[in-house]
Amino acid sequence: MPKAFVTRRIPEPGLAILREVAEVKVWEEELPPPREVLLKEVADCDALVPLLTDRVDGELLDRAPHLKVVANYAVGYDNIDVPACTARGVLVTNTPGVLTETTADLAFALILATARRLVEADKFLRAGKWKTWGPMLLLGQDVYGATLGLVGLGRIGAAVARRARGFNMKILYYSRHRQEALEKELGVEYVSFDELLRRSDFISIHVPLTAETRHLFNAEAFAKMKPTAVLVNTARGPIVDEAALYAALKTGRIAAAGLDVMDPEPPRPDNPLLTLDNAILLPHIGSASIATRTRMATMAAENAAAVLRGELPPNLVNPEAWEKRRR
Repeated sequence: MPKAFVTRRIPEPGLAILREVAEVKVWEEELPPPREVLLKEVADCDALVPLLTDRVDGELLDRAPHLKVVANYAVGYDNIDVPACTARGVLVTNTPGVLTETTADLAFALILATARRLVEADKFLRAGKWKTWGPMLLLGQDVYGATLGLVGLGRIGAAVARRARGFNMKILYYSRHRQEALEKELGVEYVSFDELLRRSDFISIHVPLTAETRHLFNAEAFAKMKPTAVLVNTARGPIVDEAALYAALKTGRIAAAGLDVMDPEPPRPDNPLLTLDNAILLPHIGSASIATRTRMATMAAENAAAVLRGELPPNLVNPEAWEKRRR
């Protein structure tokens, strides 16, 4: 029977699917398996179900001569060397679309929470500092009728735009590729990156991490934003230069930030962002609803199971590898 290694416990419905086609071993610890453990476990594996925290590269692939599929438990797959997998005929799959609405919910929650200083207000009350209602107490920004800038208008960006329409927001977007159909559907305006920075009251990031987007938000970008602006990032941590963000928040160059992703994850204990009241920091929970995480598990398992049965998986990232295996 084929063997599958799952690098963390995932919801049971996904494991049940895998057990129908493979002998399944699960890493039960809270932290990811150490590198040496991962390299040992893949030695006789036919299927690997990793998380974003697990690096799948040439070294690992060379230790896994039987490996047929890497079924990432994630939408992104920047933890995987896809060309190296393709060269070896190893299929790479992901879980696209499943977390769109859940992540969009969290992005908009961060917009509201940063705008109205909710976490800061909660801490203020719990610390016994609230003495009376005050006209100047914890003043924040209005969301209704404000201008939202979306960096990226893929599935999640478009879902955030739909939510923003309910708040009567003016919606701008910047993307490498213009989305004219979505412009008409959502009533959004395509602008340059610089114009988006200058005009937006809130900026929400929805682009993948690439060489071009790494530190896209740097000191130069923050200098172009409004001093009342709020930055929200639910995409990937390295898109934001955290040192530059800290300086912008500390000096009042921008008003606030809400981050569900950081660089690195988790943040180091001495990360200065942890000292700021105008930064809301979350432990990468964008997709953390019961329904979404369960569907991610079943999708990843269905991808792996299909390959083990000799079938084309539903969510294949590298179709070249499928052709290579068929030859």
